[in-house]
Amino acid sequence: MNGTGGINGEVNGMAGDGYKVDLSALDNAIKKLNGIIADLGKTGQDTKHKTVLPSGALGFSPTCDAPFKEAEDLSKAHDDMKTYLESVVHHLEEVMDDFGAKTKRAHGAYQDAEADTASAVHGTSSAASSSSGTVPTAASGSMSGV
Repeated sequence: MNGTGGINGEVNGMAGDGYKVDLSALDNAIKKLNGIIADLGKTGQDTKHKTVLPSGALGFSPTCDAPFKEAEDLSKAHDDMKTYLESVVHHLEEVMDDFGAKTKRAHGAYQDAEADTASAVHGTSSAASSSSGTVPTAASGSMSGV
């Protein structure tokens, strides 16, 4: 939400601090995050298993059957960069999964508030709320349920 009253600055016609939250936009955000998480999973697998520089691939010294010193240095630099990229992708997966879980919980809270408001307006019990106030967090790698 921003300082103007709601997501995208939209304020509904309610008195006081009434906010209008576009639940379909949150649904859409969750679906897009699922796609990003899936892509990151593929990227993570590619980083681990498809980024390979076999020993000796950069050449051998003609005077002895050993790799060039520079080839060894490049191979070590490759291995270091591969390890770094794996850690970056893993961190991105964690951040996106956390953000997605928080987005899903916010969606559930707004959905519950909307149901409670509708119940209050129509004079029905708040038991008609869409959930008990808690939204289960996503399993690692996806935000199922949306």
